[in-house]
Amino acid sequence: MVQVLLTVLVVVLAGGLLYGMAAARVVKQYERGVVLRLGRLHDAVRPPGFTMIVPGVDRLRKVNMQIVTMPVPAQDGITRDNVTVRVDAVIYFKVVDPASAVIQVEDYRFAVSQMAQTSLRSIIGKSDLDDLLSDREKLNQGLELMIDSPAVGWGVQIDRVEIKDVSLPETMKRSMARQAEADRERRARVINADAELQASKKLAQAAQQMSTQPAALQLRLLQTVVAVAAEKNSTLVLPFPVELLRFLERAQQGQEQPPAPAAQPAPEQPSDPSAAAQPAPGQPSDPAVEDLPAMDLSVTEQTFTDRPLPDAPLTDAVPEPDGVPESAPEVLPEFDPKEASGRSRTRPFSRH
Repeated sequence: MVQVLLTVLVVVLAGGLLYGMAAARVVKQYERGVVLRLGRLHDAVRPPGFTMIVPGVDRLRKVNMQIVTMPVPAQDGITRDNVTVRVDAVIYFKVVDPASAVIQVEDYRFAVSQMAQTSLRSIIGKSDLDDLLSDREKLNQGLELMIDSPAVGWGVQIDRVEIKDVSLPETMKRSMARQAEADRERRARVINADAELQASKKLAQAAQQMSTQPAALQLRLLQTVVAVAAEKNSTLVLPFPVELLRFLERAQQGQEQPPAPAAQPAPEQPSDPSAAAQPAPGQPSDPAVEDLPAMDLSVTEQTFTDRPLPDAPLTDAVPEPDGVPESAPEVLPEFDPKEASGRSRTRPFSRH
């Protein structure tokens, strides 16, 4: 009898041990347990620690409550300004309602991944290229709202969404590089022009200040010579005033001009032209001269006009047309021998 009791006791203990091993569950600190009893959701969500279920009746689903980092595959799209880009992102989310994450959606991870991909494509089509490159914070917020709206019913909370990389075509990269280079060159030219303007103002002020003190220009010249000589150069560039060159040129021209010769008195001519042709008394007459006919050596006075000379001889005067006044003869100034030395050879009636 005692032997039978011992056998029954051992069987009961073994059965209890097997039941305990089958019903015992351990829920970790970052997990929550959702129990489905005969297919229906149990009221309480099992907290972390040791818990027991009914073997064969209850089914325990453990849900991870940690923040999940999920990369979003790169998506090809066309921006609003017709630029083909390839954008990938990363999403951070966590489960806040374990029962909804188990009951409302089959696989909440896969659902969040697909929603992130579709939302990313939608954001690419609504944005410009400049926004994707420079204003990512605004795009991240918009993408987070688009994913979080349906995820609330799944018991999932979206913590953060970040656009990780934007890949551009090579042609677009070269165009952007040229644009950046042109913009930098423009800014460099503007800065250089501004510097030239400021330097010109300072130089104008310095020139105005030096104009009051002529010795300041000479001192500045000496400072320039000292600065150039300090470089230990074999060639010394010395600026030379242009006014001094002009003064030396005028002095050289004055030395090269010789004094004009003194005017010789003209020989007296006889008042009677016929007397000049007769030989002096006591001198033999030339028979060749005697045979020549008598020549009329009288001088005919002719009026100078601006009209061309006529073909007819001077003796035949051409009558002036009616209404045309006769030009007055040009009166030449009297020649003074004393003023010959101060006159130019090219312009005898002008002074230097």
